[in-house]
Parts: sequence; C-alpha cells; structure tokens
Amino acid sequence: MGDIADGETTWVQGSGKDPYELKNVGGVYSCSCPAWRNAGGPIDRRTCKHLKALRGADVELARVGAPPEARAARPGRATGEEAAEGAPVLLAHAWEPHQDPTGWWMSEKLDGVRAYWDGRRFLSRLGNTFFAPDWFVAGLPETPLDGELWVGRKRFQDTVSVVRRADGGPQWRQLKYVVFDAPEVAGPFEERVGWLHAVAGSHPSVQVVAHRACEGVDDLRAELARVEALGGEGLMLRQPGSAYVVGRSTTLLKVKTFHDAEGRVVGHEPGKGKHTGRLGALVVEMADGTRFNVGTGFTDDDRRSPPPVDSLVTYRFQELSRDGVPRFPTYVGLAVDKAGPTR
Repeated sequence: MGDIADGETTWVQGSGKDPYELKNVGGVYSCSCPAWRNAGGPIDRRTCKHLKALRGADVELARVGAPPEARAARPGRATGEEAAEGAPVLLAHAWEPHQDPTGWWMSEKLDGVRAYWDGRRFLSRLGNTFFAPDWFVAGLPETPLDGELWVGRKRFQDTVSVVRRADGGPQWRQLKYVVFDAPEVAGPFEERVGWLHAVAGSHPSVQVVAHRACEGVDDLRAELARVEALGGEGLMLRQPGSAYVVGRSTTLLKVKTFHDAEGRVVGHEPGKGKHTGRLGALVVEMADGTRFNVGTGFTDDDRRSPPPVDSLVTYRFQELSRDGVPRFPTYVGLAVDKAGPTR
C-alpha cells in the first residue's frame, strides 16, 4: 500500500484513456474520478476505489467513517445526541474595549485545533474523534480535559494535516496537547488550573497553558502586541473564580486584532506574474452569499495544489467594509471540523 504526502499529487489509470488525479491537501484526499466527484457530502468524507486501492481499504474506511448504516456501531465515533451536540466545551465572547480586564487571567490564544479529552479519546467541537496514537494518550487522566492540539505559532495548517489523519502516525510527535481547563473538576478556575499542573503537567504529551493576571487595558494591549509580534493569534481572558460552563459565556473572552471566519471555496483565480500557472486567489463565499477573493497567506505548495472547490477554509480579516466584504482577507488554512457557512 502507498500514500500521498501532504501537498502532493499522484496519478492512476482509470477505465478510460485519461488517468485520474489523486491529491492530498492538508489531509483531505481527493480523486478526479466521477465516483469521488459525485459522492456528495463533505469533501473530507469522500473516497473511491482508487484511493482505497492506493491507501488500503481499512485506512480509507477509518478516515471517512463507515457507511451510513454502520456508523452508529463504529467504535470511537460520537453518535446520536452526542454527535449532534458535539463536545461539551466552553466558548468565548469577544472582548470589547469598554470592558475592564484588570485582575482577569490572561493567556495566549493558540492557533491550534480545539480538542476535548473525554477520558478515553479526543473529540472535536462537533463531536468527531481525533485518532491519536496510543503512546500519545497513554497516562492521560480519565477526567475530561479541555485544550488544543498544537504544533506552534504560524503552523495551523501543519496541525490540521496531522489531526485529520486516521492512522495515528508518527506525525503526532510534532504535537502537544495544550490544556487550559478541567471541566469536571470541582472548584473555581484557579483550583482547576492547579489540578491540571498536579495531575497532567508532567505528561510528555501535555503542556499547561501559562496564565498571568492582567493589570489593566494598557497591559492587555502591550501583551497582545507582544504575542502578535511573535506570530501568535491573540489573547484569552478568563474571569477569576469562574466555573466551567458549556456553551458561550462572558466569563471567557478572546482578544484579537484580526477576526477569523470560515467560507466555502467556489472558484480559483489564475495567478499572474510569478504565480503564472498556479493559484492567484481563492473565490470564497460567506454564509450570506457574499463573494470575495483571498489572494494572500498561501505557501508555494498551497498555490500549486490549492483547496478544491466546495472545501471549507478559514480566513483572517481586519474588519468588514460597509458592503459587508472582509477587508484584507488572508488565507489561514482548511477549516477543521467546522460547520461552515450555510445559506
């Protein structure tokens, strides 16, 4: 059996005279054959006989999930209400300048993939399983943890490429599970963080996120500038003494200069000049049908093998114009386990 490295393309001969193109873009495998193109559903849950022949039927089945009639019984997959509701995580509101952050716990906002450890597996926000290798999770507590799988600053797409794999391969050695809360541990936030350091802080796969008390708005803005200069995404503020609640809460605030959003790729604009012969810009559609071009933030590999049409991508922008179009949009990467814009 073989495989396709992230960003690479291979060809297989089909039943006709022209070969089919097989690609791997950030862990999303595609084939140009009619069976893959007409399969329907999310592009990261499609497969075909050519991908199965190349990668192995068992590997492909683990990647895309069992057929609909078998999914309910597949081990390691959230089902029923659990799958519909997703992981029971705390979500943040945006910090507003009129809010006084003095005394709140301040930490770096990581550009990783949210992962809820339920005591035996990692779940995404939508309740899907991340297939971590046994050595990565060995020794993790049976008590739930909340955190992010993270490679490092400015390496979001590298993280995506690893966590989307279903084979639990050695690529996981790049990752740390950076934890910031213990949802089911009793007590206020400070006691839960102390528990994290005591119970999980020495685990080789785990890193407990660093917090410090914010001294006011000037301190917040200075720390935001420092983190962004290092390539970080922003900051998080946590209310002192707060409980862990499921859903969006004003006890957790995110602080960012730029905003992130997801959009659907609806087209590719050809490149010009040094980008002739490869991607110039993605045509992206928002939930309200607004379309705009994203032309920056791509690596050379992204431009050679861009996200396919109908894929969901994350982009970063400064603000919306009066017409509702993102200003200065920049490509971040393929969106992982997000519901995406719907019309």
